[in-house]
Amino acid sequence: MSKLVVDSLFREDQFYVSIAYNFIQKKPDNFNQYSFSTGLSAGFLRDFPISENRHWAIAPGIGYSYNDLKQTIDLSSVTGNPDFELVKSRIILHYVDLPLEIRWRNATPDSHKFWRIHAGFMASYLINGKFKYEGGLTGSENINDILNKFQYATYLTFGFNTWNAYIHYGLNPYFDKDKTAAENNMTTLKIGLMFYIL
Repeated sequence: MSKLVVDSLFREDQFYVSIAYNFIQKKPDNFNQYSFSTGLSAGFLRDFPISENRHWAIAPGIGYSYNDLKQTIDLSSVTGNPDFELVKSRIILHYVDLPLEIRWRNATPDSHKFWRIHAGFMASYLINGKFKYEGGLTGSENINDILNKFQYATYLTFGFNTWNAYIHYGLNPYFDKDKTAAENNMTTLKIGLMFYIL
């Protein structure tokens, strides 16, 4: 009977998938959120242990994220016409993500079920941004030219085994303040779940 070999130099290289709700922060006064503003992401992180027991590690990675920010725009506050119809709109954003985590976990070589706390910083590069609207008029516009090309955020995941809470806080506005007619400092706070897959 062969003896089970335990890898004492184990890593926690992982694919990840997250689903979250986008709480829009610093939105203009005439904006109100509605429905579920979805945040989805997926990618891969490479684990580099930095302590002898391998409980501490750093992990750079690459991924993709999708955000669907849903809000109504009250144009009556802009036009002065109280009968102006509310416009439902969506800002749909696609990014390439570059996360960097510092990780703590109480993993052992022979078990993949453990508690973890991962804190990270993420830089995201804009692939595409669209503004879709419906009301008196319906349509969509490409808004790449008025968005910041890079987004920066901090995030935290913590939990046990596959299921982990996920909190992601945007550090800079979506819109380039030099390219919009009115100042728009909108950011998001994402709260959801992160799933790690070995």
